[in-house]
Amino acid sequence: MYLIVRILSLIVLCSSISGLYAQEAAYTTGSAKQTIPSLIDCGPESRASAVGEIKSNDGTLRTVPAITHFDSAPKASDLFNECGGRQLESSSQLVLQDIPLLDAGGEEEFVMYVFADNYYELHVNGRLLAVDPVPYTPLNSSVVRFKATRPLTIAVMAVDWEEHLGLGSESHGGLTYNPGRGGFIAHLQDASGETVAVTNRRWRAQTFYTSPLKNRNCLVASRQIRRSTPCDTRGENYAAGFSGAHWALPTDWMSPSFDDRVWPSASAYSNTRVDVGNVKAFTNFRDIFDADGADADFIWTSNLVLDNLVILRTTVQ
Repeated sequence: MYLIVRILSLIVLCSSISGLYAQEAAYTTGSAKQTIPSLIDCGPESRASAVGEIKSNDGTLRTVPAITHFDSAPKASDLFNECGGRQLESSSQLVLQDIPLLDAGGEEEFVMYVFADNYYELHVNGRLLAVDPVPYTPLNSSVVRFKATRPLTIAVMAVDWEEHLGLGSESHGGLTYNPGRGGFIAHLQDASGETVAVTNRRWRAQTFYTSPLKNRNCLVASRQIRRSTPCDTRGENYAAGFSGAHWALPTDWMSPSFDDRVWPSASAYSNTRVDVGNVKAFTNFRDIFDADGADADFIWTSNLVLDNLVILRTTVQ
């Protein structure tokens, strides 16, 4: 009996290790079929947050740019939202007691300020607390107030949305297929306003959807290394034969018990690199995101342009 138990334990252990390391990329080619025209309607000045499906070379039907909880999860409260929401001119107009207090299990109160290009879903200690109220454009910023117990496991699904489904690109700068930039920045405070955490290189970041790839051979993909930095990021007017690389999301990526130590550290980017100098959803709140002594970084994977579905994680003791 003891031998059987040991064998079963080894099988479980090997399966766990395999899940961590044996993550081969699957590839799609060309455009996806649209299944949802847009998750919301923000009018003609915004881009449609469409969703699509496409089959990869391993026979799996992939949802692009991501499977989300947009229709079912609570929406984060607005700091600045031009899509029918509040548009604060500064943080001084924010009344925190008016923000719903969400429950991540615990009694200590926290406030998290977030700006994402384009969309995020926030999990704390394994619980989905809130999602971005605007999936694509116009760019917005938001605030989430919650109670939890330390240590805090903060896990974020971040999505750089796409106009051309399956091809990670949008019409911009006179080019039809222009890969856009992502970016995520956050400042976490306690109830007294003291900084608890900011986004920086100490976070972990892993990509699960990379596109467009003009040549698949440019992608360096082995185990948990998924580096698209050697790939061409220039826009084009034609995308015939362009590919997307996909990896399955671990089912427990948001869990405190998930081992993210094999993931790369997040890469940090400047405000200029993410191009938020004229975005009121960011500039109206520089005192939060660029606070003296608590200056948060924009973070992403090593490729801000081609990596479109990214998981970001950190633990706050």
